[in-house]
Amino acid sequence: MGLTATKTRPAAPRREVTKSRGGRPTKSAAIERDQRLIEVATRLFLDRGFDATSLDAVAEAARVSKPTVYSRYGNKRGLFAAVLRREIARWLAPLSAAAETQLSSGSNIPVEQRLIEIGREMLTFTCGPDAVAFSRMMTSQAINFPDVAKLGKEEGWLKAVATTARFFDHLVAQGALDVEDTTIAAEVFLDVVVGHTHRMATFGTALEMKAAEKRMRAAIKLFLAGALGPADRVQNSAKGTQRCSSR
Repeated sequence: MGLTATKTRPAAPRREVTKSRGGRPTKSAAIERDQRLIEVATRLFLDRGFDATSLDAVAEAARVSKPTVYSRYGNKRGLFAAVLRREIARWLAPLSAAAETQLSSGSNIPVEQRLIEIGREMLTFTCGPDAVAFSRMMTSQAINFPDVAKLGKEEGWLKAVATTARFFDHLVAQGALDVEDTTIAAEVFLDVVVGHTHRMATFGTALEMKAAEKRMRAAIKLFLAGALGPADRVQNSAKGTQRCSSR
């Protein structure tokens, strides 16, 4: 299956909203209602696209009043921003988890293997069908709604860079990487490791995960060629000498 395979989210079940004595929903009921609205809106945006999704359709599908949706999100752009913010948080979670796992792993694990584990998580969430669909919608709406593009940059790209940079700081402290600016290194790493694959998926090119991972591994080798720390350079040099002597 290619990375751009589609999937359908299940319809949100109908729930009764518990109300307080004054007729307003309780705090827990309001939170549940908002979660249901976001789930329904996410499904409709993915199924129909931005232009074909209306707030009236979201209200009907979520079984809430139209004034509730309008008062909560103002307009469709506000609702889309809320959906996008939640989706970005979901996509970044695996990267953060992978980085934390690598931070706690032993320093004897080769830096290349650590980066491969992070790269694999990046491929999974940036090239999945939902991420690709939202990337297309965000790109198409960026000219009309610059604030949506700003949200995608600040909540998505910059946070991914910051998470990766913190991991690189750890590798530099261990002597595994030798880079002066870990933020720039993180930007380069994310771009060369998953940037091309994500762009191809966004363009609708069917890509097999096996081929994508092969490209990711090659990109990591190229990245490390100019970023390995002294200890890893010695280790790689020793491996190269061994290979030459065995010929």
